[in-house]
Amino acid sequence: MSLAPRAVLVHRRTEYEELLARHGTHGQAAFFLSSRGRAIDEVARRHERTRQALRDVAAAVPLTWRSSQVERADLDRFLFAPEDVVVVVGQDGLVANTAKYLTGQPVVGIDSDPGRNPGVLVRHRRTDAAALLRAATTAGGPVEELTMVEAVADDTQRLLALNEIYLGASGHQTARYRLGADGERDPGEAQASSGVLVGTGTGATGWLRSLWLERGGTVPLPGPCDPRLLWFVREAWPSPATGTSRVAGELARGQRLRLTVESDRLVVFGDGMESDALELAWGQSVRLGVAATSLRLVT
Repeated sequence: MSLAPRAVLVHRRTEYEELLARHGTHGQAAFFLSSRGRAIDEVARRHERTRQALRDVAAAVPLTWRSSQVERADLDRFLFAPEDVVVVVGQDGLVANTAKYLTGQPVVGIDSDPGRNPGVLVRHRRTDAAALLRAATTAGGPVEELTMVEAVADDTQRLLALNEIYLGASGHQTARYRLGADGERDPGEAQASSGVLVGTGTGATGWLRSLWLERGGTVPLPGPCDPRLLWFVREAWPSPATGTSRVAGELARGQRLRLTVESDRLVVFGDGMESDALELAWGQSVRLGVAATSLRLVT
């Protein structure tokens, strides 16, 4: 007997909740902001809009379904199940934060504060939740398969990301490594830089795009569903021991970029979540390419 679907509502603490956590009470938070020429009223209104969106989406879950809620800070400890329908209530970035923990579950993006978010990934309003939940469990329903990027280390550590993966030194120090295509016999070019960024078509609206524009935009940016990645080396430094001949490129499905660490420690993290990073020591290698897993975004 198959289990009924479970709606997993993903959210994050609001700015108002962050203020209360820091200052203790509404009054103290209001005083802190007013002493700096700001008012708490708009922050409180945004908080209430977000909480109302979460309540409305929770009420739209069919009575025969199971349901659960998880806060962004707890995603790395939450166990998603194959029958889950994941409903992200918040900003576009929260969808990306969630994607790395999924294995093909459908995702519904609900914009908790329309007008403040671009709506690239949270495309729907809270009033659409009931119809979207039904569509998510209908065979052949409207779903986009968004390409993801993965990093796999030589000790089997693995990281997924929806927008981009960054490799570099923590604390913004110089990263030292060798960079080359996976499968080549040579060890790769020795480089010293601010790190390497490998991004998807979804990430092409953010950090990846800024690097692409900086380099002249000669290679077309991928679309969100294109099985193609772009990569850039940030601020490569030429010296007698390091080169700058491999600073950008693209990766089709099946191609891999190989990086071998020549620093005491490098970190690998996805979509800006440095708190959930892989750590690599001198001599370790990591390979990056198009992930077999994609994000199934309900449209």
